[in-house]
Amino acid sequence: MPFNEENGEADIFSDFIEAELIPFVENKYPVTNFRTLIGHSYGGLFTIYTLINRPELFSNYIAIDPSLDWDNQKLLIQARDQFSSKNYKGKSLFMSLSGQLHMQKPEVTIDNVMQDTSDFTLFARSNMAFSEIAKLNDKNGLDFNWKFYPKDLHGTIPFPSILDGLITVFEWYQWENTDKFNSPDTPKEELFKVIKYREQKLQNHFGYSVPPYPEDILNMSGYMNLDMEQPEKAKMFFEFLIGYYPKSANAYDSMADYYERNNDYDNALKQMITAYELNNDDAYKQRIQILKEKSQRD
Repeated sequence: MPFNEENGEADIFSDFIEAELIPFVENKYPVTNFRTLIGHSYGGLFTIYTLINRPELFSNYIAIDPSLDWDNQKLLIQARDQFSSKNYKGKSLFMSLSGQLHMQKPEVTIDNVMQDTSDFTLFARSNMAFSEIAKLNDKNGLDFNWKFYPKDLHGTIPFPSILDGLITVFEWYQWENTDKFNSPDTPKEELFKVIKYREQKLQNHFGYSVPPYPEDILNMSGYMNLDMEQPEKAKMFFEFLIGYYPKSANAYDSMADYYERNNDYDNALKQMITAYELNNDDAYKQRIQILKEKSQRD
């Protein structure tokens, strides 16, 4: 100290991520623009820098024990200005602080560290001061969460922080109303509202449409209601299944089961033909023949 070599230049690294890295990943893998940036220590500093200066690059930010003491707390100064004037709606930040608050004095705790003025606590005090800035500007739309890990050091804190951080920034994704799904007494109309609510909730968070439930959940729910002799509910689930997964042969095969159980062989045959068009499985071909025979006898 002080540094005699060039350092920093986060803006250049941000340009690289935006202009080269993200396009490379998008061209190579089936990804979306709902991205999460995770950084530890100086990587955590860069994570905070990106949130403040280039928030459009990522949706979620996880800053693990970030080095916010850097350059006379430069990012704290930026945060005071940006957090009060920018709209961070749809953005999440999880930030953590390790338990080693003073390198030499274990008697310094989370309760009294802000009273210390030495350089030994500047790292921790900067972290806590930033969290207060974020909390004071809670009207800017940023979903902010902060956690202290008293038993972790700077080198061990990434493991629990990544776990807790991902759980926190994706807390909204949790499947709600499972009791209504599992109860045979839930009316069809209420189940319909539950499914459409989740569809809209995910779209609001992601910024694009996605199926509200995995294919196998909708499929299982349809068959569960068939077995409970609630055919209208079963049909609704299979209709959602086809709507959300129109290229799934299994979805049409399931709807064919619904029609066949209700002795509607013509519609069952139509569903199986579609399933076979999507997947030339011999089992589908054999079932088409069986349904043709049943339809002719009916």
